[in-house]
Amino acid sequence: QVQLVESGGGLVQAGGSLKLSCAVSGSISSISTMDWYRQAPGKQREFVAAITYVGYTSYADFVKGRFTISRDNTRNTVALQMNSLKPGDTAVYYCRGRVNGNTYWGQGTQVTVSS
Repeated sequence: QVQLVESGGGLVQAGGSLKLSCAVSGSISSISTMDWYRQAPGKQREFVAAITYVGYTSYADFVKGRFTISRDNTRNTVALQMNSLKPGDTAVYYCRGRVNGNTYWGQGTQVTVSS
């Protein structure tokens, strides 16, 4: 059974930083693209950032220049460094991974940015 577990969420003031982590565990033979999504109250889940196995990255326009996605293939982890946070970044952040050819989601971690 494959599991994705996020950590690192919390409460931060506007302009501050947080680093989210996602660890993949279980019976793993391959992990390809890993993503971060987020969902604010009353809104649809939206794409934040993605990283391929070899490190190619892509970002949503609203986080470009503020967030950085990275991964450690030896530890099966992916991270999201979030800087210059805004109240509009408040949401539950989810990790998604393509593992063994299937797509898995984490349970989410809450990020709250106060003004």
